[in-house]
Amino acid sequence: MAGDATNLSDVDQDKYDADEQVKIICLGDSAVGKSKLMERFLMDGYRPQQLSTYALTLYKYTTTINDKTVLVDFWDTAGQERFQSMHPSYYHKAHACIMVFDVQRKVTYKNLTNWYKELREYRPEIPCIVVANKIDADLKVTQRNFNFAKKQGLPLYFVSAADGSNVVKLFKDAIKLAISYKQDSSDFMDEVMRELEKFELETKEDLSDKEDENSKEEKSKSS
Repeated sequence: MAGDATNLSDVDQDKYDADEQVKIICLGDSAVGKSKLMERFLMDGYRPQQLSTYALTLYKYTTTINDKTVLVDFWDTAGQERFQSMHPSYYHKAHACIMVFDVQRKVTYKNLTNWYKELREYRPEIPCIVVANKIDADLKVTQRNFNFAKKQGLPLYFVSAADGSNVVKLFKDAIKLAISYKQDSSDFMDEVMRELEKFELETKEDLSDKEDENSKEEKSKSS
């Protein structure tokens, strides 16, 4: 399912008031992989996207939640982020936000603070997921502390657009969060945070098990 390049002024956003219509926006620096993640979720594999001269790329997705059909529009920046600020229309009526950084480029992580500040100016309450992309380059990054998410009380997902790790889970959780927000419910956000804490504990346990195995191997070699 391809994205439609669209001008912001051409989009009728009144449709997002309807129960079955959801708007989810993506934020983050240029080249952190926002479009690639979207394409990975919506298609089998992904293709390079040419730079758009338009203000927005829309990705449309249809799903069923609690026996109801929900139409989701994912909004992608289409180059606007190069100006370090988005048009106010981009935030208008959004129900959730996916904020992406590249684990290989520290500046993209530092800039999350600016993106988050701008998001909260326009949408102070919507759920926001922080996404650490490109973990396939070095899986050890999943053991690092990225304090920005913790400090803001936001869930942090480790993903890879290249190999698909956690991509489907990320987008499906984002849709559920958007719907929960529309229904004035914070239950799902709490559930996501609990799941992520569990995941963090499991990865730490896995890591300590590996360390134990390594130390046993080293001892047996020395003896």
